[in-house]
This record gives sequence, C-alpha cells and structure tokens, in this order.
Amino acid sequence: YQRRVRGSKFFLHSLMSYTLRIGKPAPGFSASAVVNGEISTIELAQYKGKYVILFFYPLDFTFVCPTELNAMSDQMSEFKALDCEVLGLSVDSVYTHLAWINTPREKGGLGGNLKFPLIGDLKKDISEKYGFLSDDGDNYRAVVLVDPEGIVRHVSVTDYDVGRSVDELIRLVLAFQTVKKNGVACPANWKPGSKTMKPDPVGSMEYFSTLKRKIDDDNGNETKKAK
Repeated sequence: YQRRVRGSKFFLHSLMSYTLRIGKPAPGFSASAVVNGEISTIELAQYKGKYVILFFYPLDFTFVCPTELNAMSDQMSEFKALDCEVLGLSVDSVYTHLAWINTPREKGGLGGNLKFPLIGDLKKDISEKYGFLSDDGDNYRAVVLVDPEGIVRHVSVTDYDVGRSVDELIRLVLAFQTVKKNGVACPANWKPGSKTMKPDPVGSMEYFSTLKRKIDDDNGNETKKAK
C-alpha cells in the first residue's frame, strides 16, 4: 500500500477543478449505495435537516480502510445521538462494497453489519466533483462535514497510510452544533463541557482572562510543590 508523495500536484488539481467551498452549499449528488445490506439509490438532498459526514476513502479490500469504516460503524450510535448521518464513499462498485461488507472482520472485511450507507462512485463523478481523486484514480482520505442547511462546515484531507480518529469527528460535530446553538466560538482543544468564547474583540476577553487565572493557579501550585 505504498504510494508516491504527490501532495503539491493534488492541490494544484484541486484549485483548478474542485467546487467544494467552506460556507457554501455542498455539491449535490444521486448515487447507488449499499444501505442495510441492500443496493439502493440515495441523494445528498434527502439528508437535509441533519448533519452529514461524507467519508471518502481509497478502496475496498485494502488495509487501513476497514479499520476506519469498522470504527465508524462501531460508534454510529454516537453520531445518531447527534442527529448526524455518515455516508462512506469510494470509487468501487456497490457490488464490490457488498462483497466487502459481507467479508468477516478477521479477514479484512466489514463483518456483515455496516451501520451507515456505502456509496459506489465507480464513474468517479462525485469524487471528481469534490476534488479528492489521486493520480492513481482512487480517493485520498477525506472528510466533509455538511450542516443541516446543506452548507460545508469542515473539510480535511490526508494521505493514504494514516487512519482518521472517529472521536475527533464526533468532537467536530459537537463543536459546530455548540457554535450554531449558542452563537459562540470553540477555542483550541475544545471538548464538551469546556469553555467557549464570544467571537468578538470585547467578548473574547472574558475567555482570555480565564487563561491568566489558570496560569496564575498553575504557578501557585508549582510554588507549593517546590516548598
């Protein structure tokens, strides 16, 4: 599963052809997918009103890919609790998806019970539209988070050999929901229950003032330890 490094070429290709923009509508599509073990047609538009994670991956029957999809499936109840749907997508056919889904996990498959739809983009129309195709004709590992209004809120792309964190994707959904609900911003390393900040020059000072108190507290604790 070794690949050449082609990052700069990928980004040049993306700038020339890709229609994906943060804060703009996600490109729509209709495609064949495996849903609950059956082949059917789904559209992005049918998920309007929910958060959607589009989970692009290279190929079925590979190595890192089944670890990612199985991890997503195992935590699907957490996404559902957030009213968030997950749609997996690769350039394989739905028939290859179905065979892979029905392959046991101990043989590199998905164990027969994938809990989210798997889109077959054999003609590569969606992958091309979103701009994630590699020079080899498959997809890089990419995530697109779409909000209930169909607006793109997050895009991330990574190379083949490192799998993604499901916990981080859940954190991102929670963060964007918190921002939307409360009109706040989430600072670095935000987690549910931690402090948010007001996204303006005056209001943000309330958050920054807590950092000084934390520094003072930490310094005081270090002094006590030294004694």
